[in-house]
Amino acid sequence: MHLDLTDRVVIVTGAARGIGHRIASRFADEGARVVALDLAFEPDFPLEHVVCDVADPASVHAAVDTVVERHGTIDVLVNNAGINVEGTVAELEWDAWRRCMDVNLGGTFLMSQAVAPVMQAAGRGRIINAASFAAIVPSVGSAAYAASKSAVVAFTRVLASELGPWDITVNAYAPGMVPTAMNGFATMPTEAQDRLLDTLSLRRWETPDDVADLLVFVASDAAGYITGTLLDVSGGKLATQIPSRAHGR
Repeated sequence: MHLDLTDRVVIVTGAARGIGHRIASRFADEGARVVALDLAFEPDFPLEHVVCDVADPASVHAAVDTVVERHGTIDVLVNNAGINVEGTVAELEWDAWRRCMDVNLGGTFLMSQAVAPVMQAAGRGRIINAASFAAIVPSVGSAAYAASKSAVVAFTRVLASELGPWDITVNAYAPGMVPTAMNGFATMPTEAQDRLLDTLSLRRWETPDDVADLLVFVASDAAGYITGTLLDVSGGKLATQIPSRAHGR
């Protein structure tokens, strides 16, 4: 199957580093015209980019207007930007809860709202929203993060139906465990890593390319009849109660 994304105009939020950077680079590798959005970029950042705070309506609209001025349209929006806030409900500060909701849910709402008219005018488009495995099975101490990502899933379903008449698909994706500087999975003691890896049917850490592979497909014409769904790209996390048994552990 040839997934031709040549000259598709793609916005990726939260793309200055980490998974977002790899997603943006992968779309560029596929021939798309990628515009990365984030709060700040290193001077040598290799892709076209616009500084944007996805939690700020004025900043979002200015960024979207800039992309349309430069490229004439927007074919794909990947709402990757997000933050993690940890803490039990008893100890969470209101400002931390609100910031998590403002970025993870509010940013997805604002970006989608700003891009939708451009896609409606074109009569096609793809909106792809970052959820999380935490929206499927949350963890203790993740109330703010899990609630924000669960809300993204519900938002995705509603928007998919609202934009369906214009042949615009809207989907969410749920990554599992990608080692990053923020979560430190790959630098944990061996015993701690084993406990996490034992929850996976595919017993290895997820890579940014595992996520990017899915998004490139969802953005392509080959996925034109997939909308309003949450796509689990977690390596079969907790697909069964004890998946490690299949690995002889």
